[in-house]
Amino acid sequence: MSAIENSHILIIATDGFEQSELFDPRDMLMKAGAKVTLASPDSDPIQGMKHDEKGDTITPDITLDAVSMDDYNGLILPGGVANPDTLRVNDKAIALIRAFADAGKPVAAICHGPWLLIEAGVVNGRTVTSWPSVRTDLTNAGGTVVDRAVAIDGNIITSRNPDDIPAFVEAFTKAVTEGASVAA
Repeated sequence: MSAIENSHILIIATDGFEQSELFDPRDMLMKAGAKVTLASPDSDPIQGMKHDEKGDTITPDITLDAVSMDDYNGLILPGGVANPDTLRVNDKAIALIRAFADAGKPVAAICHGPWLLIEAGVVNGRTVTSWPSVRTDLTNAGGTVVDRAVAIDGNIITSRNPDDIPAFVEAFTKAVTEGASVAA
């Protein structure tokens, strides 16, 4: 794969995303020179959350229906409670996540975002982490759950919470730029 400056990263989110888990990785990657595209089920602005308070909104660049996995080098799935809970019943979102994972492209999910990995069927046999309330779901989906800032298993990268964003973005950037990942 190309260096991060030549990379095109997809973020999938909808209403209820944790604001820092979308904006911070997006801003860090853009500052490093990556092109970052935000996709959502429709083109209306989506509502961010700062924990349980409304945060900023952002208008998606593209709808999920218009996304072609081949155009991107990696995928980021922010958390928040409502965002992944809504997206996990969206067939297009789940199909895209599965396509990225099956293609060996880096897929990074933080906080409640790993719910989407469960729904896409890509957790079984993987070492993963998440927000504490998601960990039983990850275990039930066949994952080996660890409590650390970032868990990397093949092309799947997971983190626990906003405090982990620097390690999350570093691991994702390394996976995209090296085109390979480090075993957990």
